[in-house]
Amino acid sequence: MAQLHNRVSNKELKQKLYEEAFDRTTISFYQYFTIQDPAKFRDDMYQALNAMQVFGRIYIATEGINAQISVPTHLFEAFKAYLFSMKALDGIRLNNAVNDNGKSFWVLKIKVREKVVADGIEDSNFSMENKGKYVNAEQMNQLLALPDTIVIDMRNHYEYEVGHFDNAIEIPSDTFRDQLPMAAEMMQPHKDKNIIMYCTGGIRCEKASAYMLHEGFKNVYHLEGGVIHYANQIRAAGLESKFKGKNFVFDDRLGEQITDDIIASCHQCGKPADTHTNCKNDACHLLFIQCDACAKSFDGCCTSACKEVYHLPLEAQEALRKGVKKGMQVFNKAKERLRPRLGIDIEVK
Repeated sequence: MAQLHNRVSNKELKQKLYEEAFDRTTISFYQYFTIQDPAKFRDDMYQALNAMQVFGRIYIATEGINAQISVPTHLFEAFKAYLFSMKALDGIRLNNAVNDNGKSFWVLKIKVREKVVADGIEDSNFSMENKGKYVNAEQMNQLLALPDTIVIDMRNHYEYEVGHFDNAIEIPSDTFRDQLPMAAEMMQPHKDKNIIMYCTGGIRCEKASAYMLHEGFKNVYHLEGGVIHYANQIRAAGLESKFKGKNFVFDDRLGEQITDDIIASCHQCGKPADTHTNCKNDACHLLFIQCDACAKSFDGCCTSACKEVYHLPLEAQEALRKGVKKGMQVFNKAKERLRPRLGIDIEVK
């Protein structure tokens, strides 16, 4: 039987990635469609993409597919031919990364999930067939200029913090499933206005637009292909970017610079900065924003305490981490708190 998962360590895989003698292209795509047997779909896709040395992260569910991947450039046409050979994916939009160094992923992971976007929707009458109207970059700019337009950011706080559209409303929740009912509630006084929803690559805002229509809203739009496609469109057409700052991405780059505006600040010293990093103390691994000066001063760690741990012998560090379960930990300055982690307090300035 063909190998259906990776068995090599991340360290070795990263080393192999940087030793590759060919270029890679980073893309993302998604599609809502019915998959009768997600497990078989997953296994078949893994074998095909693994043979083409595709790296990245793909989620499969009965409601469709969501993918962020890195494809060897010389095999890109072969990859497209494979993808487009499936009726539901034929001609699907592929979002090319804005700032692509080809080093976004180093392993292929394809997972079966209950949903490609966890939404918490239990109403059996909800359907993705009735969704908001697509808007392209030019239409987005035109609608943003109208006084009766409201633009809603359906991404997380740490994404919004480093970059967003002019006057975009942040939905203050930690999860997409909580954002949906919150967005509908917040927009009740504005049911007659144009409501545009956007996200990173389009998958969240497309579902959000369908949810808003399900809740009785009428003039609902969503940005086609999300911020990634918007950025590529405005550059190709020479349009002004109404999105300011950096677009957070969920790969090793952690961000694509859309404009030169730096709208966020270092979580340690407060100076302008928009570079996300993970604390180098593996017992913490907190995602936070750090300027170059603080990166040097703290050795890439989020606190002095983590810096001390980072400089301990590896055996001592492993002992500290033993038995500790941690999910994705994110610094949220707007709420002046951190997600719980090892009982180590961070200095909030």
